[in-house]
Amino acid sequence: MSVQAYNSSLKYETFSYLPPMTPEQVRRQVAYTIAQGWNPAVEHTERGTPAHVSYWYMWKLPLFGEQSVDAVMAEIEACHRAYPDHLVRYVAYDNYAQSQGLSFVVYR
Repeated sequence: MSVQAYNSSLKYETFSYLPPMTPEQVRRQVAYTIAQGWNPAVEHTERGTPAHVSYWYMWKLPLFGEQSVDAVMAEIEACHRAYPDHLVRYVAYDNYAQSQGLSFVVYR
C-alpha cells in the first residue's frame, strides 16, 4: 500500500476540506462567533501570488463589539464586490485568549 498525494486546490483552513459553505452556513458561523463575544473581521488577498499564502489585507478595522449578523454579512459581501478576484475570509478574534477564535475562507 502506498501513500497518495491529495490532489485538490489549495487549502487554507479546516473548513477548506469540506464542500463550500452555503450563505446560511456562513451566517450560522458568524452568529456563533458573535454569541461567543468574539470580534468579527473581514480580510482579502490576491489569488495566485506568494502573498495569498501568508499576507491578508484587512477589509476594514475589526468590527469591535458588533452584535448584528446582518452587518457582518454585509461587510463580507461588500469586500467581495470590491475585490471580486480576491480570496475573502472571515476572522473572529477572541479577546480573552488574545488570538483568532475562528477563521475561514468565504469566497475562493
